[in-house]
Amino acid sequence: MTKKEYLELYQKGDLYELGQEAHKIKEKLHGKKYYYTINKHINYTNICSINCKFCAYKKRPDEAGAYVLDVEEVVKKIEREVGLREVHIVGGVNPVLPYEYYIKLIKRVKEANPSLRIKAFTCVEIDHLSRISGKQVEEVLLELKEAGLSSLPGGGAEVFSERVRKELYPAKISHRRWLEIAKTAHKLEIKTNATLLFGHIETDEEIIDHLLELRQAQEETGGFEAFVPLPFIPNNTPLAHLRPPSAQKILRTIAISRIILDNIPHIKAYWVFLGMGLAQTALLWGADHIHGTVIEERISEAMKGETTTGLSVEEIQHQVKEVGGEPVLL
Repeated sequence: MTKKEYLELYQKGDLYELGQEAHKIKEKLHGKKYYYTINKHINYTNICSINCKFCAYKKRPDEAGAYVLDVEEVVKKIEREVGLREVHIVGGVNPVLPYEYYIKLIKRVKEANPSLRIKAFTCVEIDHLSRISGKQVEEVLLELKEAGLSSLPGGGAEVFSERVRKELYPAKISHRRWLEIAKTAHKLEIKTNATLLFGHIETDEEIIDHLLELRQAQEETGGFEAFVPLPFIPNNTPLAHLRPPSAQKILRTIAISRIILDNIPHIKAYWVFLGMGLAQTALLWGADHIHGTVIEERISEAMKGETTTGLSVEEIQHQVKEVGGEPVLL
């Protein structure tokens, strides 16, 4: 299909038929299987030098509530969890933390939990590490991989639009730099996720452009293992005057993502942002991965102004079985 045809399908296609088409692609790839993992999110710092207008999480170093977790504190947080399979580590672009902190963090987590998958540091954070260390991105990634890094999360992609970047997050790396870093990771056999933050000031055309660029990058490297569409939560941000995207918009976006990105294995219904009810519905609109137990996640908590309570394995399995699926633990 052409970009114009995808855009027309996204905007004008019958919502139910769009979901059916996306679900067919999901079943062709995964059958009745739906995936999840037992994971914990660690947000090691909320101090950030990038002033993104959509963020409620960031703090200045001298601001009340600003924090940095000690490496051993992170290790203890992880060791408290039973049966953990994956840890997801991201934070702000902290202008004070030295490069050595990040290497030590990954090394200590791996030493304490040798079988744990460590998904850490967005492409934005990797760019920051390259700058503060004076090392090329490839060298930074190799050092992190040697320390125990398994893969990169997909955050920081936002929406691939220079117009939106200039308006909402001008200090953040461009999408070209984000893709460059992701592709470099793929060449080093480090898998990554990719995201889309939608429902703010982006246009439908920019969403389609974003998806098509990811599709092209995946054709080149095959290194994206999951795509995560994230609906914007305006609460407690400088964009609080905006309405959040509707359930229909969210389901349309998940469905068109599955249709366009049929070369990326997994589409996640990230229940932390969607809410469990809509996340379950998304499993019938093309999503095949419900993410995981999460346990703790401070970034969305700052936006929503409420505590994110982790899901139990039993609850995840129940939600999957209710839509006629087979829950599969990764």
